[in-house]
Amino acid sequence: MATRRVMALDVGKVRIGVALSDPLGYTAQPLLTLWRKTRGEDLRSLLRLIRKHEVTEIVVGNPLHMSGDVSPWAAKVHEFADELRKRSRLPVQLWDERLSSVAAHEILNEVGHDQRDRKYVIDQVAAVVILRGWMEAREESGTKPE
Repeated sequence: MATRRVMALDVGKVRIGVALSDPLGYTAQPLLTLWRKTRGEDLRSLLRLIRKHEVTEIVVGNPLHMSGDVSPWAAKVHEFADELRKRSRLPVQLWDERLSSVAAHEILNEVGHDQRDRKYVIDQVAAVVILRGWMEAREESGTKPE
């Protein structure tokens, strides 16, 4: 069975949450929060993580408006995803992330995580929510891990 490691990103203006699938592509775990510097530095940091974890595919949260329209921030995230696709030479998928932050807050509430230091993990948990949603949709459509 081939190893298929998927990385998910919740790209924000200040932080990028990063999550990874297991090597077989069945589960999603939080990895880290990358505090944004410049686009170039952010991309270099992500490329190092991609190599280190032998990532084969990337899913980037697509921050659409609740109506489904492309927001100004979504346009910037699309540019970021395009540049990541070019630099990594990997498939990069955009995935609707509407309500992923709400779901991440609910998860952290359920486990009793302190509200004061949430900014250190909320983006990672949102990336896990994005990755799980993408993985579940692939499974439902019959596109299972290889």
